[in-house]
Order: sequence, then C-alpha cells, then structure tokens
Amino acid sequence: MGKGLKTKKSILKRFKITGTGKVMVKKNPGRGHLLAHKSSKRKRQLKAQPVLGKTHTARIKQMIAQ
Repeated sequence: MGKGLKTKKSILKRFKITGTGKVMVKKNPGRGHLLAHKSSKRKRQLKAQPVLGKTHTARIKQMIAQ
C-alpha cells in the first residue's frame, strides 16, 4: 500500500477550517505594523478574521486534506 499525499504545512499554518466548512485566514493584512496613523475604526474592523471566498475554499481544503 502506498502512502497518502502529505499535507501542505505552509497552508496549514495560514488557514483554519471552521466547523461549518468555511476557510478563515489566520493573519490579517494591514494589522502587522504602522498602526499609529490608522483610525480606531479601521483597526477595530481589521481585528475580524476574514473568511475566504468560495473560489479559493475548495483548493485550500484539498491542500489541507492531502
């Protein structure tokens, strides 16, 4: 019997699958540095973890399940 394909570890570190099957991005762009000049509203809205669109979801799930 051959072994299954390996999981893409880089993908596993960057994405998370929710209980309902949505793919969430773990790191938000725009939240890493240079936060002093951004408004409180902008920083607050950047806190929410973005959910990936349907076009990328299937590919990410496939790479995680390998």
